[in-house]
Amino acid sequence: MAQAKINAKMNDASKGKFTRTMSMADRSGRLLESLDQIEMRVEALREEATAMEQERESLIEIIQSIQNSQEMRSICDGEREELSLTATRLMGRALTVHVSVDTIRNSQQEEAVKKAIAIIDEIATKMLEDMEAARKRLQALHAACVTDAPPVPVDQKFQSIVISCALEDQKKIKRRLETLIRNVDNAEKTIKIMDNQKVDHSSLANGK
Repeated sequence: MAQAKINAKMNDASKGKFTRTMSMADRSGRLLESLDQIEMRVEALREEATAMEQERESLIEIIQSIQNSQEMRSICDGEREELSLTATRLMGRALTVHVSVDTIRNSQQEEAVKKAIAIIDEIATKMLEDMEAARKRLQALHAACVTDAPPVPVDQKFQSIVISCALEDQKKIKRRLETLIRNVDNAEKTIKIMDNQKVDHSSLANGK
């Protein structure tokens, strides 16, 4: 009798409880919310990695600029050797950092970025042969990558290629062209300074 009363009370209690099961729509909503949060974190990760990649490129460019600077040439041999060793060490450490953000491309975008890289590489390999021509060519390519009306002629063929590239590739192409243009400018400045020094030395040797 006592057991029967206990069972009856338990049955009454269970009848009074509100049981709720998660519907398929609720589960789907939760999963979608989780994926949305993950997507934001993935994009943030890619942006951070891209920023690190750009920082690496910037540091390497700065070190190269110091190595080739007029200030480096104007100091005494002992100090120049010490600074050169430090710059070389820093360059070596910078080059040990490998950051890569792969770009998802379709077949058309893959073909377009290959064409763009090939055009830029061809100019870069011949840059020292005629720096003035290289600068004009690079500026025309860079003008094809900007939306504002550039003050230089636009390479229409290259522009059509860049437009076919993925957005991330377009940014990388523009950034590389800017770096190459700066390198040409710095190299020309160095050559002009060295030429002026030769003239000064020649004048001094002739007693002028």
